[in-house]
Amino acid sequence: MIVVTGSVTARADSFDEVRKLSLEHVRRSRTEPGCISHAVQIDCENPLRLVFFEQWADRAALLAHFAVPASRDFVRSLQSLAAAATTIELYDATRLEKL
Repeated sequence: MIVVTGSVTARADSFDEVRKLSLEHVRRSRTEPGCISHAVQIDCENPLRLVFFEQWADRAALLAHFAVPASRDFVRSLQSLAAAATTIELYDATRLEKL
């Protein structure tokens, strides 16, 4: 499984648009093959920061997601609305048995 974390900090004047675009992106992504989960949350320490958490079945599913034109458009849209650079981190994860 591939785990993706990311964040975007919106400007105060662009937060509503960033939130709207993010929710649309999450809902669309959940319908893609190989998407296990995809969510966006508001950071309780910085209410202008949205945090993404995603789980994908494998690298191929994630690469297919990145290739979707709407995904690329989403990232481009965020760049003009963000107060700072967006972040993204990818992890190759294996579920551990209970300890």
